[in-house]
Amino acid sequence: MEHYDKEYGLEVWGDMACFTRPELKVERVSYDVITPSAARAIFEAIFWKPAIHWEVTRIEVLNPIQWTSVRRNEVGAVGSVRTQQIYIEEKRQQRNALLLKDVRYRIYAKLVYIPVSQRKNKQQREAKDENPGKYQAMFERRASKGQCFNQPYLGTREFSAYFRLLEEGESLVPPLAQDRDLGIMLYDMDFSDPENVNAMFFRANMRAGVINVPPRNSEEILR
Repeated sequence: MEHYDKEYGLEVWGDMACFTRPELKVERVSYDVITPSAARAIFEAIFWKPAIHWEVTRIEVLNPIQWTSVRRNEVGAVGSVRTQQIYIEEKRQQRNALLLKDVRYRIYAKLVYIPVSQRKNKQQREAKDENPGKYQAMFERRASKGQCFNQPYLGTREFSAYFRLLEEGESLVPPLAQDRDLGIMLYDMDFSDPENVNAMFFRANMRAGVINVPPRNSEEILR
């Protein structure tokens, strides 16, 4: 895979967010800040092709970390393959969710171009007229116009994310003046083996509101 030095930045915000901790199965509890996988998903919602992937490099926290607790009705069952029916009144469960509110971040990522020879799909390997510059221009055009393939969200689809592309050289407000050890955080999912998908983690430290995200192949990534 080929990395290019140009780093793109998005400012993203929303009223509520939930970046769910995978170790808590019953109640939804959010991480303190957006995870790299959730940040990647926002870039992908704006622009994605089989020939690229996004590598998140940095997260800047702009608003104070604030929490709110919500009790919600959820359905505690999956539809039967045979009947495809769920009787909601019988399966309804009330669960608490510990969510973030009034969030605002700056997220940064690089577009990683996958050379034709390294693509698994035959149709992708036969693609013509492809180069990183083409994809960078497409992303810049879409992001600057506020276009997206699907609505970006902040952890779960019910919490929409709003975004804008950061312009080169623009004056930015400083991140949150706070240091915090965020502990072990979900980095992303490893789909290299479709038969054995594994979660990847890293030790997240926020320094003066900034979290530096290690590369995917770094020794800091825990599998």
